[in-house]
Amino acid sequence: MAHAAHPSHALFDAAALRRLEAHATQRLGDGFELMRRAGQAAWRDLLMRWPQAMRIVVVCGPCNNGGDGYVLARHARESGRDVRVVRLPEHAPRSELARRAADEYAQCGGANEMFDHALPPCDVVIDALFGIGFARAPDAATRALIAAMNASRAPVFALDVPSGIDADRGGAPGEAVIAARTIEFIAPKAGLRTGVALDHAGTLALASLDLGPADFDGVAAIAERLAAADLPRWLAPRPRDSHKGRNGRVLCIGGDHGSGGAIMLCAEAALRSGAGLVEAATRERHVAPLLARLPEAMAHDVGDADALHAALDRADAVALGPGLGQGPWSLPLYERAIASGKPLLLDADALNLLATRPFALPADAVITPHPGEAARLLDANTADIQRDRFAAARALCDRYACVVVLKGAGTIVAAAHETPRVIGAGNPGMAVGGMGDVLSGVIAALRAQGLNAFDAAACGALLHSAAGDAAAHDGGERGLLPSDLMPWLRHFANPEPYVPEPMR
Repeated sequence: MAHAAHPSHALFDAAALRRLEAHATQRLGDGFELMRRAGQAAWRDLLMRWPQAMRIVVVCGPCNNGGDGYVLARHARESGRDVRVVRLPEHAPRSELARRAADEYAQCGGANEMFDHALPPCDVVIDALFGIGFARAPDAATRALIAAMNASRAPVFALDVPSGIDADRGGAPGEAVIAARTIEFIAPKAGLRTGVALDHAGTLALASLDLGPADFDGVAAIAERLAAADLPRWLAPRPRDSHKGRNGRVLCIGGDHGSGGAIMLCAEAALRSGAGLVEAATRERHVAPLLARLPEAMAHDVGDADALHAALDRADAVALGPGLGQGPWSLPLYERAIASGKPLLLDADALNLLATRPFALPADAVITPHPGEAARLLDANTADIQRDRFAAARALCDRYACVVVLKGAGTIVAAAHETPRVIGAGNPGMAVGGMGDVLSGVIAALRAQGLNAFDAAACGALLHSAAGDAAAHDGGERGLLPSDLMPWLRHFANPEPYVPEPMR
């Protein structure tokens, strides 16, 4: 049975938002009150973010998102700003609420301008074109208007959702607004936390419009967002009488010729994430370099699958795939590890082997594909995966009966009968070879320490991303290396500061 998302972390889809709006409208007795609150909240946020903005262009669409824009335009005009509402000829207000908002704007002397080919010069552009219901590619006229917003030298402030972004899935079916800031109304949208949406939403703000807990009764979140502050949920301080055996034994399998670094990174990450014992099963030529780099690990020359038997018996969790390869040496190791029934994580070449040689995975296995690997596992293409990352994660869970960590911007962790978790950490500097090997070691270590597969995957992805953010802050994103995360893994794996007790 799925665990409910924490209220402060809950993410919703358009259907849930419509139910919330309906609940609030019934309670307030007038749907226009919500529109008034939305426009006013956006105006206040604009004043806080751009207090010197005197020339404001508001791009209004035909429905309620456009109505929010008309309310903001009225507030801006009444405060003495130079306000120009721009719309397409076919975008006259259609909904009753949008017409009321447009009438109030007109009553204070405001007028509409029809979009030609460019927007007037201004200090800020308000995107009130489309809201949560828009999930198709814009037509030619709308594409031109969106392109003009993106071409403006002024920052774009999006109301609720950047126009052209699918608020449920995070994809952009066509041209989409690139906002500097987005103010969401009522509740956070799942689609703005993953995929291409992260490059379009800018900084996010939330205006609840004074909805209360009663308005959320019966409205379920579709996902949960995690941030670094959530790590203590899973990483409690250890008992004083801890010993290495109690902290789990991880077996890392991989490192074919030419890929010895991958298994080294995996083993070190497992140790830095708290595993009590870490073994590395790899090629003979990689044993000495691994021990020179990481004497705390136990490295073994594994010439064939039979040599894995004893190590598999000892392991509490197995990380299979970093640098594994797909040749004659790799396949028997892959098959033997899966057949062992041990708690298992598959990444990298283990996923490529899984795509070409499907194998029934243990019930609590974790797979960690990036979008390209996910596409191969689902016989799809990368664009399909990125178009709807939530659906892709669900499809992987269904096909392989396992926990899925769909990596990328806004990593999604999914499992059957669980509310998906979206990792609200990570940065573009982590897009470099070897980062996935580190993640493999982190998740395997947490699994060995006793977390169930779903929690280990979510906590591990969060720990990995938080470490990446700290390392990037320390020296910048460009040039960030997987090994830069190691000291930060230890830091974030200990969310409670260590204070030695005084000697007695």
